[in-house]
Amino acid sequence: MFQPGVEFNQQLGGWIEVVCGPMFSGKTEELIRRMRRAQIAGQKVEIFKPVSDVRYDDQEVVSHDKNSIPSMPVESSSNMLLLADDVQVVGIDEAQFFDDGIVEVANTLANQGKRVVIAGLDKDFKGRPFGPMPQLLATAEYVTKLHAICRRTGGPAHFSYRKVAGDQTFMLGETGEYEPVSRTIYNQLNNASGASESD
Repeated sequence: MFQPGVEFNQQLGGWIEVVCGPMFSGKTEELIRRMRRAQIAGQKVEIFKPVSDVRYDDQEVVSHDKNSIPSMPVESSSNMLLLADDVQVVGIDEAQFFDDGIVEVANTLANQGKRVVIAGLDKDFKGRPFGPMPQLLATAEYVTKLHAICRRTGGPAHFSYRKVAGDQTFMLGETGEYEPVSRTIYNQLNNASGASESD
């Protein structure tokens, strides 16, 4: 049976892989790892990210551990179809920030025989399904759910707790703005925050 991350034989046809989880769980790191393996296998690769993601670099996809790989920033998911015309493997980072059309784009690319590897947050800071991620998860042949470490409990972290004020869903951030936490800690922090706001 195929395992995500192994060398891609285009004769098998295309498919979609989604790597998801909270902030700081290693999603981008895993995307970079799979893309590099594809390059080592001699496959032509193109990686896309939202044009708004300039936290570490304007052009490259960069993990929190500072590993990086060249990418193509795009404003709309539809741009990927033209730019990925002659490649075998497509990588997409921060998929939650793309428009809903990314679901159709991913399916179109896979139907063209391409391997599509997508990384993104499955839940926003309020614990709700994030943007087009639910549809991508339902569409994908392979899903990898990663977990960060909750520093308060030492156990797995499944939620991204926002430490700064602001109600907007789309807000890029790093350790100063977000903290990965377990369900119990997430609920405690939100309850405490709600209580202080009502005082």
